[in-house]
Amino acid sequence: MTPGDRASRWRAYIALGRPFTLIAPALGMASGAATAVGAHPPEPWLWMLVVYPAIGALMAAVLNAGNNALNQIYDLDIDRVNKPKRPLPSGRLTVRDAWVFTVITYVAALVLAWLVMPGGRHGCFWLVLGAVVATFIYSAPPLRTKARGLWANITIAIPRGTLLKVAGWSAVKPITGLEPWYIGLIFGLFLLGASTTKDFADMEGDRQGGCRTLPLIYGVRRAAWIISPSFVVPFLLIPIGAWTGILTGHFWLLQALGAVMTIYGVYVCYLMLRRPEDLAVEANHVSWAHMYRMMFVAQIGFALAYLL
Repeated sequence: MTPGDRASRWRAYIALGRPFTLIAPALGMASGAATAVGAHPPEPWLWMLVVYPAIGALMAAVLNAGNNALNQIYDLDIDRVNKPKRPLPSGRLTVRDAWVFTVITYVAALVLAWLVMPGGRHGCFWLVLGAVVATFIYSAPPLRTKARGLWANITIAIPRGTLLKVAGWSAVKPITGLEPWYIGLIFGLFLLGASTTKDFADMEGDRQGGCRTLPLIYGVRRAAWIISPSFVVPFLLIPIGAWTGILTGHFWLLQALGAVMTIYGVYVCYLMLRRPEDLAVEANHVSWAHMYRMMFVAQIGFALAYLL
């Protein structure tokens, strides 16, 4: 194999992991840790904010890369229609290559999760193990919830929304209280609907591959209306949590975050619902990009509300 061939192969492996999608889980893990640092009662700052959260952020990115590869293995026929330039349908990598990549990244993620052990606790590991199970349930037969309508959304929302935030918290504090799970619920409810934004442009391949996504079950217009509450309702829980004392971050910053995210969500709903037919025409509708941006704003907002 020539140096050029090796370089091309490495680029294919990088593409298999989909680097752009690794930012969100790493940021989510770091943000979850930051909220725990600032939550009552306070924890020692430097060690808790830097060491375990850094390991956890790396773990979240590695796990997501493995999850991306696993999904592409079982979506090969679908990607031949929807995304033929990806490494597997284009022939740049084989299914065996993808399995090797998946196994290595999953094992590495579990090892990194085990190393996140503040106070000797291994809560992070057990949460990540649960997330690993959820990703297999989503992608692999016989369950393969990706092909089962709303179950696909649920098995995305739980590991990438709820468990991710709680895992970030576990890098600093015990997860036995209500607060980390309340924060995780907010992000889980958001992804419960927002994750469908990626399905509209993939309808043809999903139809041929037997995946009954919400747009295929209900049609584009109705599916857009069904998922719209997830862009608004979860963020109303932020001011409610602050008023009731469940959320112990800076009160007024949490109120501001709830207001900003609610207004942002209403705007995204407007973009989706004014011309819902565009959701199935554009390769990546603007709502899909806004879904990622909303996630970033919420993650950073929570960290600031707790650290300040």
